[in-house]
Amino acid sequence: MTKPSLRTWLIDRPSASPESMIVRCLSERGVLSASQIARVTGLARSTVSTALNGLRKSGMVIEAPSSSDGIRGIGRPAAAVTLNPTAGTCVGIHLALQQIRLIVADVSHSVIAEQTISMPLDYQPQQAAQMVKSAIAQSYAENGLPVAGLLGVGVSVSGPVSRDGVVLRASMVPTWAGVNIRDVFGPVLEQPIFADNESNCSAIAELMWGAAVGHDDFVLFKIDLGVGGAIVQHGRLVTGIAGGAGEFGHISIDPGGDLCRCGNRGCLELYASFARPLEQISRVVGRQVTMDDVIVMAEQGDVRALRMIEDTAEIAGRGLGLIGSVLNPPLIIIGGQMALAGDILLTPLIASYERHTLIKSRDIAPALRTRIIIGKHTENDALLGAVGLVLRHQTKGLSLG
Repeated sequence: MTKPSLRTWLIDRPSASPESMIVRCLSERGVLSASQIARVTGLARSTVSTALNGLRKSGMVIEAPSSSDGIRGIGRPAAAVTLNPTAGTCVGIHLALQQIRLIVADVSHSVIAEQTISMPLDYQPQQAAQMVKSAIAQSYAENGLPVAGLLGVGVSVSGPVSRDGVVLRASMVPTWAGVNIRDVFGPVLEQPIFADNESNCSAIAELMWGAAVGHDDFVLFKIDLGVGGAIVQHGRLVTGIAGGAGEFGHISIDPGGDLCRCGNRGCLELYASFARPLEQISRVVGRQVTMDDVIVMAEQGDVRALRMIEDTAEIAGRGLGLIGSVLNPPLIIIGGQMALAGDILLTPLIASYERHTLIKSRDIAPALRTRIIIGKHTENDALLGAVGLVLRHQTKGLSLG
């Protein structure tokens, strides 16, 4: 008798069957113990045990290795199981300014291959699709992977993305504005395509493998050359009716302020991103510097770099104070390249947040305070989250609390 494929369990079998629920749970969560599966799915432990026995016999589920170098990078639960790595793979890509980054992972959440594709400025969508097709073929051939096992491709892009895959605005890659990601990549790759905003993908990465593991409600706030964000409630992204939720960088904090690239005035991004500070420091030192350069300078005690980071943190904290007063989240994760500055950024940011938000930490019990921490995957969160788009898409019909 033919063994059921992963696609069979995820798509063809009824989602309410214990086996299907467990497969979907492992697709999203990675390595879990039987007791964790029971808690997440709501199934009785005896039901989980019986279903796992059948899934083991079919080869769909295996005992998790004692150690793993996969994406997860956290401790292994006792008597843990995972999906069989040979059951399927997925691809994540991130569309950046002059490059496309690509990652291949299996359904046990282990990274198999990574590539960076250099692209010209303002590269065209069809050009990108063909380059990605070649890169996927190369990665699969080099690693001996069957293309038939590819479950889908996740795409991360800078800018709001509608539910049907249309890029509403595109600052980093303006040639993509108005483009339907699925229409561009689907016919070329001949695979299911899942697309979302870069910050939403970053939030997925932190939720699945990073600083938000175990937290179903949090806010992500990214400080880079721009400012982005994401809202997660009950383990799900809040995208808004048109895909524009979490665009914290375009909250207008000064209606009479400078003109923003979005067409509005006084947006938070103009003051809380690190684009202008980089220009100022470069003029002062007489050479072009990067964010990494500024962080190193600050760590070495350079007062100019320290002041620029502190000023950015002050304004970012003020913006976060507004967000905190509206959402009052239990957790705020700071991402983006400037998060690599660690406490140099975080300490003044938290102090500013406390000054500008409604609920003060001093007035409430520790368990009710908003925690602000640095993300775990700040350097590749959008790329990992693109992989997560594929893995999590298969669990859309299952509530994972």
